[in-house]
Amino acid sequence: MPADPQFVAFIVKIVLTAAIVVGAAMATERAGPLLGALIVTLPISAGPSYVFLALQHGPDFIAASALGSLAVNAANGVFGLVYVVLAQRRGLFISVASALAVWIAIAVAFRAIEWTLIRALLLNVAVYAVCLPLAARFRHAAMPVYRRRWYDAPLRGLLVCAVVTAVLTLSARVGPVATGILATAPIVMTSMALILHPRVGGAASAAVIANGLTGLVGFGASLVVLHIAALHFGNVVALMLWLFASMGWNLCLWALWRRRMLMRPPTAPKRFP
Repeated sequence: MPADPQFVAFIVKIVLTAAIVVGAAMATERAGPLLGALIVTLPISAGPSYVFLALQHGPDFIAASALGSLAVNAANGVFGLVYVVLAQRRGLFISVASALAVWIAIAVAFRAIEWTLIRALLLNVAVYAVCLPLAARFRHAAMPVYRRRWYDAPLRGLLVCAVVTAVLTLSARVGPVATGILATAPIVMTSMALILHPRVGGAASAAVIANGLTGLVGFGASLVVLHIAALHFGNVVALMLWLFASMGWNLCLWALWRRRMLMRPPTAPKRFP
């Protein structure tokens, strides 16, 4: 009996998403808080979701979904700040559960708002103008050396795949704005916290998320590109420009970080009697 083409396509989507997440997770484990954050804020879960949505819906749907994602990108900043602050003194459960509770409350409220590009942009500017300074002092923490466990990458992959599955299943029923909210849920930051917090401590885990807020600013800007490009150039060009914009922002942040490191004066060697 031949396999159902739709079922095969669904399996391919899940496997592809899992492969992307596993690769990103392995790279993050070898990087410090800043570089790990730049990887985390790439469109790891939102990217596959939008690619698959573009195969099922037209440019108008993608453009409207991008507005929902842009609005919820502000909620992701609040999620990150809540976790970063609580993780300094609280355990994994309280830190993550509180951050998710705040995010869910904001996301539910956002569903009732008719989003425009100006409204979503102003919201992001206001939120990150507050969150970035408050999280700045938590960006630096030593990343302990730890041994990977066999279930780390599969757990992250399953979490992201769950979001992709939900987006594909619900997109035809909940509308484009709610689809954009689901596609931009902070599942990658949540999975990073679930893995890192119990192993390297709250401060080091929070440092990754705190650095990630800067990456989320660029991710929000890339969603503006996605929205405008979808309306004027169609899905294919819009997705390409969106990915280039998101990756380009993080590459610029990495280049600035490298330049600072190279310009920093060398530490004088210690002298012993």
